Amino acid sequence: MPEQDLTARFDVTVTDVVYLELDGTSYGATVYQPIGGARAPGIVDVHGGAWTTGDRHGDRNVAYGLAQRGMVVMSPDFRVAPAHPYPAQVQDVNLAVRWFKEHAAELGCDAESIGAFGSSSGGHTAMLVAMRPDDQHFAAHASAGVANDARLRYVIGGWPIMDPYSRYFFAIETGRQDLITRTEGYFHDQEEMRQGNPHMILDRGDPAELPPVLLIQGTADTNIPLMLTLRFAASYVARGGSATVEQFQDMPHNFCTKGGPETERAIDLMRAFIAEHT
Repeated sequence: MPEQDLTARFDVTVTDVVYLELDGTSYGATVYQPIGGARAPGIVDVHGGAWTTGDRHGDRNVAYGLAQRGMVVMSPDFRVAPAHPYPAQVQDVNLAVRWFKEHAAELGCDAESIGAFGSSSGGHTAMLVAMRPDDQHFAAHASAGVANDARLRYVIGGWPIMDPYSRYFFAIETGRQDLITRTEGYFHDQEEMRQGNPHMILDRGDPAELPPVLLIQGTADTNIPLMLTLRFAASYVARGGSATVEQFQDMPHNFCTKGGPETERAIDLMRAFIAEHT
């Protein structure tokens, strides 16, 4: 890949594609492409919503900003709970990564550079795909015209839920019934919260791939304790991975979705991280 100019800014084209047909339903993705850039790094944007809400437009400020900085971004829709509990969305995002790799050349993207950005519960989903790209349970979708490789070059977690089990008890302790209900709507029981748990996968010593990780979180986040993010990073490093935590002073949960100077600073950090690891 040519040397990347981190100061360049591009006009962006936005197109919609269908990447998954399942049980008579089409699942689409929005692709953001820089105009006039060289073969670009790619990133799959995995939206949040406590596993139960949201759509592919939720991270639009981040996706568009990364495309302006020379990235090709794929933002997929996927199944959500409670109609589609764990691990449905991990399966869908696993396929989205493989679809993106298969179509990378026509989208002006370098297939070997593809990583993921996941916001909130999307960070949990992206991390499971990255740690277990070959897990037969996660790679359950067989689809013509997609690559077999769901490996990710890197992961960026925006205010991510890397330990849904501990976050569930945080929600109980703080009286957040909305978070309790949504977590229970995705996971069948507490055992699934422990099994589908990136932090506990690390601490159990379970097999896992460990691409470089950047974690971004505001210090005023009341949905996910910063302590849980810092603990995940420590466990990731202890297992031999590379993990960096960038704290944004006084910023709340989902602050990057609102736009503004701190959003731009966060996107610049993401772009520099991606350049370092592609």
